[in-house]
Amino acid sequence: MHITILDGHALNPGDLSWKALEELGSLTVYPRTKPEEVIERIGSSDAILINKINITEAILEACPQVKYIGVQATGYNVVDIEACKKHGVTVTNVPAYSTAAVAQLTFAFMSEAACRTKLHSDSVLQGDWTRCPDFCYWKTPLAELEGKTLGIFGYGNIGRRVAQIAQAYGMKVIVCTRTQKPDIPNPVDFDTLLSQSDILTLHAPLTAQTSGIINRSSIAKMKKSAWIINTARGAFVNEADICDALTQGNLAFYAADVVSQEPMAKDCPLLKAPKDKILITPHIAWAAIETRKRLLEVVVQNLRAWTEGKSQNVVS
Repeated sequence: MHITILDGHALNPGDLSWKALEELGSLTVYPRTKPEEVIERIGSSDAILINKINITEAILEACPQVKYIGVQATGYNVVDIEACKKHGVTVTNVPAYSTAAVAQLTFAFMSEAACRTKLHSDSVLQGDWTRCPDFCYWKTPLAELEGKTLGIFGYGNIGRRVAQIAQAYGMKVIVCTRTQKPDIPNPVDFDTLLSQSDILTLHAPLTAQTSGIINRSSIAKMKKSAWIINTARGAFVNEADICDALTQGNLAFYAADVVSQEPMAKDCPLLKAPKDKILITPHIAWAAIETRKRLLEVVVQNLRAWTEGKSQNVVS
């Protein structure tokens, strides 16, 4: 079996081993692949592994020998699933591997919004504390997470983990989700989630219904002191509306690990937002080495299961 990885640098920039995949067949690894290089690089491959490479029906038609696509991520919107079904191609993904890491970054954002550690550390290192006549100082209002109402939109693995951590902080948790489950703490409808949340954190799947759900209209229903945390998908929010709300004082803080176009476009509206009211990281929630090791292990398990005629994490 010939296996080709088209964008290996995303998962493994050099700190992990491909050995387990090499044991399953002849392995070719490309760190990065341009769209115009995809068909040529797939070549005679039976199985391809991707992270963010788009696989279209045209590619499948040009490479009819491909029978397996392993997405090295949870989201698989980069693959034309209907075309894969038509051409008999099995597609797998890796669910739930990043639960702990995404929840961790969610609270890193909240903690930074509450404590402003970077702002104050930069100030100290610039000599401001040395020049200060008082034993301490703060440059902006600070806050406690305890007692805050945390609104969670989406209650899958990550939303559930966030709720558990929030309860340890002493926060009040309310949840809005499309599927009703008996263990959901304080379930509410979407409008109630907006109006009651001191902090709104997004953890739902991106669908036609949820795309752009955070916009000028929904922000108007929130407290002006509210924060929004987005570690899910950039397309959940209208970025221009977020920028306007921050600028006009209708939203206090926005933090995100995702944007609508990645890498971030030069004209992304979020670049114009007030810098003291926004945090953006470059989609790093999954990047911890422990998280990527877990991801790679499941990628290998998925492919091995397919070679043995078994189904594991199949999405096509």
